[in-house]
Amino acid sequence: MAIVLQAHLFSAEPSAFGAGDLNNPNPYGLSSTEATLLETKKNLQKVVVKSNNQANEVDSLRERIDGLQTIIEAISAASRENKLKLKSYEEESLLQRDNKSEYDKRVIDSIQVNAKDIEKINLQLAEISKLIDVINKTYVTKNEFNSLVSDVNKFKDLIAKELNATTITTKPKATQNKELSNTEIDTKAKEFYDKKLYKESSELYKELISKNYKPAYSHYMVGEIEYYQNNYSEALAYFKKSATLYDKASYMPTLLLHTAISMEKSGDKKNAEIFYNAVKSQYPDSSQAGIAKKKLSSIK
Repeated sequence: MAIVLQAHLFSAEPSAFGAGDLNNPNPYGLSSTEATLLETKKNLQKVVVKSNNQANEVDSLRERIDGLQTIIEAISAASRENKLKLKSYEEESLLQRDNKSEYDKRVIDSIQVNAKDIEKINLQLAEISKLIDVINKTYVTKNEFNSLVSDVNKFKDLIAKELNATTITTKPKATQNKELSNTEIDTKAKEFYDKKLYKESSELYKELISKNYKPAYSHYMVGEIEYYQNNYSEALAYFKKSATLYDKASYMPTLLLHTAISMEKSGDKKNAEIFYNAVKSQYPDSSQAGIAKKKLSSIK
């Protein structure tokens, strides 16, 4: 009994001094079971530490994931906004394309209209050109008109000079036709003229001149009578007086032509040429113009 107790005391002694204490930082006297438990404990501690580390890593990853999620959401929002802008740009582009198509269509239509207008204008220009050609053939040119004005002015100057130098010496006889009116005298004078009874006709026209009845025409008719009797100086005096009184008369082509011929017959070829040209320029379509042209050819 004493031996057993002694043995028990010896076997319990290490525990009394810390042997087999798994909580001791440096345990000793461990049985195989205790050693296994201690190893398991260490492994568990390692697992706990590793688990804690992993948990920390997981938390860190979650934070990073949350940050990435925020970034992704921002990118998604920006992407949606960009899509909306892109759609707006596409719609605007389509609108601009439609507008451009409409603009191009209008331009084409305008070009076609302009082409038609240009064609009409060209036709009108052609017609105008024809009219201009007709006008150029029918009417006097500006130079011709200016020349005519110059000729008329020279004619008037010449008339003034000749009137100062030449006087009509034949005075009308006292009227022998008191019972006749001026119109009747005029008619009778023309009848005498047509019958080439120049003396009788001249006396009646001079009577009308004294009465100031149709003075321009009466002077012209006396001038014609003197002209056909080859009295060119006297004819010139009456022609010039007639033209001075009225230069728009219907007989002016003949008056100018006979004035030119009278000057040429009187030896004044220089002034005769001026009056021939005046007839051609002022009355180009008249028979007198044709005669004046032939006379000019003979002078030159």
